[in-house]
Amino acid sequence: MTRLTLFDSPLFLGFDEIEQTFARLQKSSHEGYPPYNIEQIGEIGLRITIAVAGFTMDMLDVEIENKQLTIRGRQQGKSEEEEDRIFLHRGIAARQFQRSFILADGMEIKGAWMDNGLLNIDMERVVPVSTAQKIAIQGPKKSSSKKAEGYIDIDQKD
Repeated sequence: MTRLTLFDSPLFLGFDEIEQTFARLQKSSHEGYPPYNIEQIGEIGLRITIAVAGFTMDMLDVEIENKQLTIRGRQQGKSEEEEDRIFLHRGIAARQFQRSFILADGMEIKGAWMDNGLLNIDMERVVPVSTAQKIAIQGPKKSSSKKAEGYIDIDQKD
């Protein structure tokens, strides 16, 4: 069965990248775990802060592929001590997760660090340097006649 989308219309030629981005967004998790904040740092900076209590740095993976930032948390197998524990209430989530963010063009990751159970990822928008360029206007080219080399006169009779 073929899946039809808005971008299948002939009016939207060349929008394949947008369609792929929407497909990636649909696949991403709609859960609220783990909670996160996105804050603006200065004029061109952003920081994503994710609550990762119970995870160590070696349990976390941060990567970028095709303008998609993905953060994964993998819990290790339970130790014998953890298996012997009996919880009367378990409110602290201890499960694996994957959280994805689509980055705009020009966003660059500057670094990631953990502090007090929070994973922080800093990024900046790279501002392209705008350089004006003057284009010289020249007079007509010398070989602008129809009889110039490389042209065939179709009106000429044999």
